[in-house]
Amino acid sequence: MEITETSLGQYVASLKASKNLVRDREAFLERCARKYQTPSLAGFPMVGLGGSCGKPAFLLPFVVRFDLPKVLALEAVAERFDMYVEYGAYPHLKLPDDTEIAAVQDWTNATLVFLRPSYERKEELIAAIAEALQL
Repeated sequence: MEITETSLGQYVASLKASKNLVRDREAFLERCARKYQTPSLAGFPMVGLGGSCGKPAFLLPFVVRFDLPKVLALEAVAERFDMYVEYGAYPHLKLPDDTEIAAVQDWTNATLVFLRPSYERKEELIAAIAEALQL
């Protein structure tokens, strides 16, 4: 779908969650549905949101489409690592003190996992995320 510069800002804003919705699984799944039909501007497709987290991103060898089973599997991984999932434009795995450790960015052509470099179990975590999302 072709959109204007004004509606592009509205589209991006529609993917973000207010503070009261960041743990709302159903609202997250509704926002996901909008991500899978990305707009284009002047013929150029939107392929993701830029991040300011500074974490390295790792490309998974498959594309994820979030649905309830995948969300529940990701929540199980988070629990296994003593974390919880916070739902914004994409899910973030956070420690109980709210430190973000990982984020899974799902778009039409790629899935990226952003990981905190200092997290000691990062290799184990990314393997668990990949295994859980291959449903």
